[in-house]
Amino acid sequence: MDTRFTGEQDGIRRTVREALAKRCGPEDVRAAARNAAGYDPALWAVLGGQLGLPGLALPEAYGGAGCGTTELALACEEVGRTLAPSPLLATAILAAPLLLALGTDAQRAELLPRIAAGELTATLAVPGTALATALALTGDNRGDWAGGGRAGGIQARRAAGTWRLYGEAAQVLDGHSAGLLVVAAHAGGFARSRTLLFLVRDGVVRTRQTTLDETRPCARIELRDSEAELLGEDGADVAGALASVGDRAAAALACEAVGAAGRALERTVEYVGQREQFGRPIGSFQAVKHRLADAYVRVRAARSAAYYAAWASAGGERVGGLALAQALQALRTAAAEGIQLHGGIGFTWEHAAHLYFKRVTGDELLFGPVHRLRARAADAAGLFEQREVAV
Repeated sequence: MDTRFTGEQDGIRRTVREALAKRCGPEDVRAAARNAAGYDPALWAVLGGQLGLPGLALPEAYGGAGCGTTELALACEEVGRTLAPSPLLATAILAAPLLLALGTDAQRAELLPRIAAGELTATLAVPGTALATALALTGDNRGDWAGGGRAGGIQARRAAGTWRLYGEAAQVLDGHSAGLLVVAAHAGGFARSRTLLFLVRDGVVRTRQTTLDETRPCARIELRDSEAELLGEDGADVAGALASVGDRAAAALACEAVGAAGRALERTVEYVGQREQFGRPIGSFQAVKHRLADAYVRVRAARSAAYYAAWASAGGERVGGLALAQALQALRTAAAEGIQLHGGIGFTWEHAAHLYFKRVTGDELLFGPVHRLRARAADAAGLFEQREVAV
């Protein structure tokens, strides 16, 4: 097996890095995150409109590039290096694959070309704080997380040929600015209990929330008798589609996390080579070398796992959650060492080191803590199944 990247893949990585280098310094990132949209619209016009990142993994028939998860994951790695706020994750990794997998021909033809061109942003909205569960990253997603029964979650009712939604989603990535919401809702009451996905364009109350990681904006979505359009056909395997999207999303997130971890480590290595104590750079001290070497090994191992997960997803192998766990742990180590080795300045909120630490903490809250991601992977592999032994 040839594990080297193709010229096209290297070109994607290089082009995205050059585009981000021009306008994604720490102060640019903070300013973009505090923008009303939650990101820099001018930067998104470049990433989405000129470079076509939202359409990398979409078929050419819908205006996409016809690439796969690997190419999109490499783009995410470069975005992760700068922590640039953008609707790429919500649009291209969560919403667009669901539209492609479950949408009718008419829905795909209407929505996917606009997404591929960067004209339309979209996101996935699930009840409460169940995003990791809905994507099957921390447990089985065939339960009642969408709000089983007559109360709680998000309920869907059909009246006079129209679907109406009621309920609330608390952690919706870019939910305050997305042009299209893909909403998971419970339908059928007790008799025909099932989870369906709906397209919602307006008629909702959106409230941007204060988040630990301001580079990953989230919103609370309230649906009050909101009109919705069923995505695809009633009876589709929604849980299976969400699990498939969840694995590919985990692989992309893992690449994003190793991009951030690598950059955090680079910044720390640069700093310890400049800061002096006792007449010599602190990077020359053996203890500092050992700490950075340990972080470097973690980042390299996590990068290999993330690349493999992105590549394996094309063949149906689901190892994204395990790769994400390793990447988040590597990012936490790199960010923590960065804060420690920057000394007093590293402990101030104004320093860029905290942006990386907040990113990994926020991602664990959204997509599942490391131990639960690993426990899910172990369950899927049957590592702890009890087997009868013949005597």
